Amino acid sequence: MTETPSQARAPDLQLAPEVLWYLESRGIPLPECPPKLATPSPGEVDGARFDASRVDKVLKVFSLLRHTQGKWAGRPLKPDPWQVAYILCPVFGWVRRNDDGDWVRVVRRLYVDIPRKNGKTTTAGGIATYLTAADDEAGAQVYAVAAGRDQARFCFDPVKAMAEKSPALSRFVKTRQSRIVHEPSGSYFAVVSRVAELLHGANIHGAVVDELHVHATPDLVETVETGTGSRTQPLVLIITTADDGRQHTIYARRRDYVEQVARRALTDDSLYGVVWAADEQDDPFDEATWRKANPGYGVSPSREYLRQAANEAKQSPADLAKFLRLHLGLRTKQETRFIDMAAWDANASLVDTAALVGKTCYGGLDLAATSDLTALCWVFPDGTGGHDALWRLWVPEAALPALSRRTHGQADVWARQGLLTVTPGDVADYDYIRAAINADRERYVVEAIAYDPWNATQLVTDLVGDDAPMVKMRQGFASMSAPCKEFQRVVLDGSADRPRFRHGGNGAIRWQVDNLGVEMDAAGNVKPSKKTSGDKIDGVVAAIMALDQATRAAGDAHSMYDSADLLVL
Repeated sequence: MTETPSQARAPDLQLAPEVLWYLESRGIPLPECPPKLATPSPGEVDGARFDASRVDKVLKVFSLLRHTQGKWAGRPLKPDPWQVAYILCPVFGWVRRNDDGDWVRVVRRLYVDIPRKNGKTTTAGGIATYLTAADDEAGAQVYAVAAGRDQARFCFDPVKAMAEKSPALSRFVKTRQSRIVHEPSGSYFAVVSRVAELLHGANIHGAVVDELHVHATPDLVETVETGTGSRTQPLVLIITTADDGRQHTIYARRRDYVEQVARRALTDDSLYGVVWAADEQDDPFDEATWRKANPGYGVSPSREYLRQAANEAKQSPADLAKFLRLHLGLRTKQETRFIDMAAWDANASLVDTAALVGKTCYGGLDLAATSDLTALCWVFPDGTGGHDALWRLWVPEAALPALSRRTHGQADVWARQGLLTVTPGDVADYDYIRAAINADRERYVVEAIAYDPWNATQLVTDLVGDDAPMVKMRQGFASMSAPCKEFQRVVLDGSADRPRFRHGGNGAIRWQVDNLGVEMDAAGNVKPSKKTSGDKIDGVVAAIMALDQATRAAGDAHSMYDSADLLVL
């Protein structure tokens, strides 16, 4: 039997035969932009069958809704072919019998990772409306879930507007400020942004988790997912753009998991995930790359929109990183990358701590909030332009669980390895830290300890009373730009054969270097920034301050890098 042209294209388009048949039978054009990766078709699950009528019903609900903004305002929602082929058909078409003998959806968790302006809001809104008003689920609880209430409303408010503007739906729903109630079924769609809002009687049928990368902890997402246990065919949709490459976040965990299922390294019948993105080697300014990463290219986003964004990206490293992440789906590390991780790793080398006893060193002390991480770095110049670095990191016992969650359990490992000291209680134990610093002063020849006077505590006062050589170092552009550039220069100057900033491969500090982002002013001055950094950077800030003191003591304070160009990688 001869293949049709459509059948011949099916493997390249990553379409199951049943989905291909559905598209052709309904007169829906084949999509032009398959995802970069997709988990196996739900049709591969034992006992699964494709129910075309279920997809028809979803598309019918979409058609009853109306666009509320822009040039499409007032027109029915009509999903694009790629949305039908890669989202609606796989999720709503594939069913199997449950233990009670009822046909239910195979997919219970949907993950869509896609660049901005590809119709995320309308896709999520249509699905949320269907789950609330048309899924034959009495008393369905459906939620717009986000890291903050304002973010949650980005998903909820368009659905509310569509419900109010739809003649077919408005008769059956009542809209309130943060809730849409479907009266015939007793179901509702509501905003939720805190775990506490779900702890009393939540029996979740559906949820839309918007912009997963914004969630600082997994608590809210995991609470939503565990709240679906008593529903027969719940659906939790995560729809997000790429993150900034941070490790050990809820986004990183989910993205990695989807990739493992897509590679068939893991099996998860209830999960269906698709990711659209360019490849690292693609030319970001080539129109073919834009088309590859954006399945809605030409409609939303438009060619003109991406051309303008690309032109802005050509002018600024920060805008380039933003363009790569938001419009090409590439996971950039920081908006302005400052330390290349390959260069950092090349400087690892071994640090002979025994040989450092009695040597001259310079310190940087980063005093965080009382319930957070405190970091001290000792830098030992070797007299040839190289340096050895040792860190002391302290965290209150009560703060360790949160830090461990953010680092995917690595903080516990660092504590066992002695890289992180856990102090008793809920807040920083400054007496313990003071004793540890003074013990190091007995061990090494400490010439200076830089600290930020803005966040100074009684600890600094006590250390001054102990005759510690404390030096004020403010954290603004004027004080930090030259030290940051020198830190970058020393790291980039090193290699595996000739390391210049030897750090012993400290895992806790590597995580912080990977987090490091900087702010840049109009004059090109830089400073470490918690706003643009992925997570904790206290140990890196301490190292920058310590290296600055060592450089000043060498008699060439900043002279070699005041005029150097900043290398943004």
